[in-house]
Amino acid sequence: QVQLVESGGGLVQTGGSLRLSCAASGNMFGINTRGWYRQAPEKEREMVATITSGGSTNYADSVKGRFTISRDNAKNTVYLQMNSLKPEDTAVYYCRVWRSGYALNYWGKGTLVNVSS
Repeated sequence: QVQLVESGGGLVQTGGSLRLSCAASGNMFGINTRGWYRQAPEKEREMVATITSGGSTNYADSVKGRFTISRDNAKNTVYLQMNSLKPEDTAVYYCRVWRSGYALNYWGKGTLVNVSS
């Protein structure tokens, strides 16, 4: 069992920054990928950024150059630094951890990011 708790969401103006955190607890054995997804109203959930145990990162084209994913292994926490925020970044952001190619997948409850103009 794995539990994920996101924090750091809130209201921010266009051009501002937020840092999301995802703290994991429980049995993380086998997990090799961590990431952030987001879902805006009436839109599909989309990948924002991922990071593997080896440190490889991937980003959605819409956030490249603005968002940075990182992790602190000692704290078992993954972060998403979001800079130069735009109204289109408004969404519920979800933390996800999983093992690639396996039915080992956990989601957090989400944290709301609201970017105002």
